[in-house]
Amino acid sequence: MTKKIGFIGIGLMGLPMSKNIAKAGYNLTVFNRSKNKAEPLKEFGAKISNTLKDAVDGSDIVITMLTDDTAVDAVMNNSDFLENLKSGSIVIDMSSVKPTTATKHGNNLKLKSVNYLDAPVSGGTIGAEEASLAIMVGGEQNIFDYAFDILKTMGNPTLVGPIGSGQVSKLANQIIVGLAIGAVAEAVTLCEKAGADPNKMIKALSGGWADSKVLQTHGKRMIDKDFSPKGKTSGQLKDMNNILECANNYNTHLPISNLVKEMYKSLVENGHGETDHSSLYKEIERINNK
Repeated sequence: MTKKIGFIGIGLMGLPMSKNIAKAGYNLTVFNRSKNKAEPLKEFGAKISNTLKDAVDGSDIVITMLTDDTAVDAVMNNSDFLENLKSGSIVIDMSSVKPTTATKHGNNLKLKSVNYLDAPVSGGTIGAEEASLAIMVGGEQNIFDYAFDILKTMGNPTLVGPIGSGQVSKLANQIIVGLAIGAVAEAVTLCEKAGADPNKMIKALSGGWADSKVLQTHGKRMIDKDFSPKGKTSGQLKDMNNILECANNYNTHLPISNLVKEMYKSLVENGHGETDHSSLYKEIERINNK
């Protein structure tokens, strides 16, 4: 495979995602501010770069997987990044950011004759490890077609519209995830309070209309009180804020999203920002203990 790939951001998601690219045989160079986090990728054939410039220079496709808008802006506006992008190359931002942030960077890169896709993902660390991520892509069809094989190494990519549409789709995803976590937290709490076995409740609902990955995975975490982070509460709060900001831009009211956002906000304010987003269960618990 001749495509040269640069990957920036080797965190909880970026590590397994970049590992799957390397395992597929691509020429991969990775960069992370904390270099030690990228070291495990050496055994899969990836080159560990010391600088942002080295990861970008000569790459046909540069992928970013960063924590938030601030982190993405810091990379996309960095001269080591901008001045070393190859003309005609593609930047794929797989971070979850505001649609306006995606549009801004897409327009800026176009001025430098660099193509852009916004391609946020859903599926968490398990999906990243299993290369089964849902990948929602915004951009042009021909650019998506060129990058498809790379994206396919990480999951299931779908082009959903022009630049920014991937991020809108991710916000739609996070509406459903955030609200579903709240619903499951209430269902588990009700069973526990009323003396029904929540594990057996989940089993009983399997295959019915209420069944879902959120019920099966997050419900189990709530029952086991295992809130080690797979997807952080602080990240879910960021997404809920972005959902409401995006909706406001289109004069659209999302009352249930607003309610769940306030619950995540309270959860973070009470010191649970670094726990798994299934710990919304603890906010239901707090409300019941008032």
